[in-house]
Amino acid sequence: MADNARAKKLADLIQEVVAQKLQRGIKDPRLGTHVTITDTRVTGDLREATVFYTVYGGDEERASAAAGLESAKGVLRSAVGAAAGTKFTPTLTFVADALPENARTIEDLLDRARASDERVREASSGATYAGGADPYRKQDGANDEDTASE
Repeated sequence: MADNARAKKLADLIQEVVAQKLQRGIKDPRLGTHVTITDTRVTGDLREATVFYTVYGGDEERASAAAGLESAKGVLRSAVGAAAGTKFTPTLTFVADALPENARTIEDLLDRARASDERVREASSGATYAGGADPYRKQDGANDEDTASE
């Protein structure tokens, strides 16, 4: 089994080679400039690589890019093998990255929290304290020296 540093170096190399090949070497119109390689992970035995990607556009562009990546898998694997110079070139698996959807969900949740905070702020704008400005109980007739020593 390879060490983690070697797997990380190979993953970085695969990410770079695949991104460059998609940008310059693949003439498939389904890929174009819509696909961005976000991350790559390699198994400990260096046999399989998972390449995460995002696609700029809607569902139709994502489906088209997935089909384009599957058809270009052999060319991309050959490019990785030539650049890596390893005994065995890892098989490539392309997975759509869920990062944009997660970020969109988080932004929606933050927007709802801001709206809720604004409603609370508006509701409390003219409110006064329930027990007065100083909520601590004070005994009548007690001087400050008695309360300070307690």
